Parts: sequence; C-alpha cells; structure tokens
Amino acid sequence: MRLLLKVRVFRSLWLLGASLFCMQAAHADMWTYVDTRGVKHFASSQLDARYKLMFRGVPASDAAGQPDTGAVFTVSRFAPIGGAGRSVSSIELSPAFLAIKPFVRTAADANQLDMALLQAVIATESGFDPSAVSPKGAVGLMQVMPATGQRYGLASDRGGSVASKLTDPRTNINTGARYLRDLINLFPGQLELAVAAYNAGEGAVQKAGNRIPNYKETQNYVRSVMSLYNRLNAYATRSPLPLQAAQAPTDALN
Repeated sequence: MRLLLKVRVFRSLWLLGASLFCMQAAHADMWTYVDTRGVKHFASSQLDARYKLMFRGVPASDAAGQPDTGAVFTVSRFAPIGGAGRSVSSIELSPAFLAIKPFVRTAADANQLDMALLQAVIATESGFDPSAVSPKGAVGLMQVMPATGQRYGLASDRGGSVASKLTDPRTNINTGARYLRDLINLFPGQLELAVAAYNAGEGAVQKAGNRIPNYKETQNYVRSVMSLYNRLNAYATRSPLPLQAAQAPTDALN
C-alpha cells in the first residue's frame, strides 16, 4: 500500500512538473496575426494557420547570459526579417534595422528613451518595414496613426499628406518616439502601462484604473514588447560593440 501511494505521489508530481514545463515553454513563444479590422492578436502558441511566429522565448542559456544560439525571432506581420535560427544578434545586424539605426538612436536621445525599447516596439509593430500600413491606417515603422501625426505637428500640404509623410523613417520614428515619451510621462515609473497605452490608447489604460486593459491582444502585446526589450538589453550587456536601446509608440490597437 505504501509503495502504491509513493508511486501515485511520484506520478502526480511528475505530471505537475511536466505541466509547468509545458506552460513555461508555451508562454515563451509569441505568435501574431492582424485581422480584417486591423486588430493585432497575440498568442503563446499557433492557435490556427493565421498566426505567424514572431519570436521564440529566451532559452535558459540565454537568460543566464550565454550566447543565444537557440533563440528565434521572426516578424511575419508585414515583412519577415528572418527565418528559423534568427537570433537577437541577427536582428541587430539586419540590413533593415541598420538602415534606420541612426534615426532610432537620435530619436531615443532626443526623447530620453532607452534605444532597446524603441527598437523592440518597431520590431513588433512593423518588422522594420517603413512602408507598412495596417488595415486601420496606422503607418510606417512605428505604426503611427495620421491623427497622432497631426497631434505632433504634421500637416497635409504640397509636400504630401500626413500619411505619406509618416512613411519617411526619420519622421515616423521621431513622431512615434515623442508619443512614447509622453506616454511614459503620463504613467511615470510604469513602463508596461506606457507600452499598453501605445497599443490600446492612453484612454483605455486610464479607464482600466491605470492598469493594463483586460484586452488579450494588449496584454500579450505588452509581454511581447517587454520580452524583446529585455532580450535586446541582455544582448547589449554582453556584446563587444555598444548597443543602445529605444522605445516606440503605437496607436490604439492599430
């Protein structure tokens, strides 16, 4: 009887441990798709064929500061910047990011933002594609809505519409960075709320009692951006070359 009890206890503990392991592994990955209304959906597993892998979670060796040979990061929403095997270091060296890196650094410095955060938002929003346009009309690298562009001084004139101006990488990043800085000022010391507001709008965060709104898309968006942000910072600390970090804003569930 005692032996049978021990076997049952061992089996229960083993199943619990296996379940926890699977939960951790599942939450490590991030899958996403954009529906016809322009709403971004995030999930920790591929719920159906619409979901595309954004990035895989940080393996134990990566979290410990070892080379991240197993981590994968792909952005499929607009233009993939990598396939299986792509790591944070590959993102940092990708032509798409290198083309805009000076603008990201300048905007980060001008708005007192961490460059890695800005980079994480841009990666999540557009995959570093300056011509990306969401079904809701969010434009460019940081997926800025034209109304937000107008809020920060852009206007339609002979030089083009606000939307067309937001396709310019420098203009888009500067506008998005200013918006992100304002969100950080609005929610001081609560970076996750600023990121949530970039996705769902500051009104939604305030309506939720200054908490991350109970929108699955926004909650997973925050996890996605913060996870990549932390990985980029971890890479920077062990990279032989200095790597800055930055943050970028988006507009309500674009």
